[in-house]
Amino acid sequence: HRDANGIVRLQLNNHDYFQFGPLDQGWWPDGLYTAPTDEALRFDIVKTKEYGFNLIRKHVKVEPARWYYHCDREGMLVWQDMPSGDDGPDWQPGIYFNGTEVNRSPQSEENFRREWKEIIDLLISDPCIVAWVPFNESWGQFKTPEIVQWTQSYDPSRLVNPASGGNHYPVGDMLDVHHYPDPELSLLDGSSACVLGEYGGIGLAIENHLWVKDRNWGYVQYKTSEEATDTYVKYAEKLKNLIRSGFTAAIYTQTTDVEIEVNGLMTYDRKVMKLDMDRLRKVNREICESLTKENGN
Repeated sequence: HRDANGIVRLQLNNHDYFQFGPLDQGWWPDGLYTAPTDEALRFDIVKTKEYGFNLIRKHVKVEPARWYYHCDREGMLVWQDMPSGDDGPDWQPGIYFNGTEVNRSPQSEENFRREWKEIIDLLISDPCIVAWVPFNESWGQFKTPEIVQWTQSYDPSRLVNPASGGNHYPVGDMLDVHHYPDPELSLLDGSSACVLGEYGGIGLAIENHLWVKDRNWGYVQYKTSEEATDTYVKYAEKLKNLIRSGFTAAIYTQTTDVEIEVNGLMTYDRKVMKLDMDRLRKVNREICESLTKENGN
């Protein structure tokens, strides 16, 4: 849908709707890819909602069916990634790709096609799923127009985000750029919905809640929750201006700390909410409602 300014917007129930949420890798300190309990699966979703978001990008992982059930129940939208694998071509994030795609072996290509279909078959009945994301940052990216067209024809009820962060082709429903740490509209296409597939990554190490005490990483690092929250709000205010310029969805990195990555909204053990929830909820709700209010929906 094009708004009054000719910008392509994502819609929900036939109304312009800004989709905004965290990158969620679904890691746990005790079980890695396995959550300890069903309530733990639900916990991350509920906290994401309490932070004021309306979307989760499930990043290069497929969760148990119960996780999607909880998203359905909580009213949480989901972008579903295909787990990355194999080699990749040169990554050209700021332009339309003009290189040569990777040639997967016949077995690797067959594995991708089979597994991608299995993921869609597993989740096709979950209304929380609003977009499929077959590739991320060029990793394993091959035959992009063909894979995107197959995905669109196999499930025409969902949007397809061809390659989050690139490599970009004029196919699918979204043009997805990544920019760290602050949001930036680095590539705009008037024919696709322009989305910010990753930004943020604000680092804050919390003592006694670290995977490795002296190896902690974030795109920017702060010492206090107040400093990190101030930066989050500053980036959010910048994002508001970029929504007017063309963005129609955004993904903040990330839900929780993951091992030495300390750029989560929560610690890896889920014991500490690292950024001020009230301040984040306020600005996040303003962002989520920006297109709704702007267009009187």
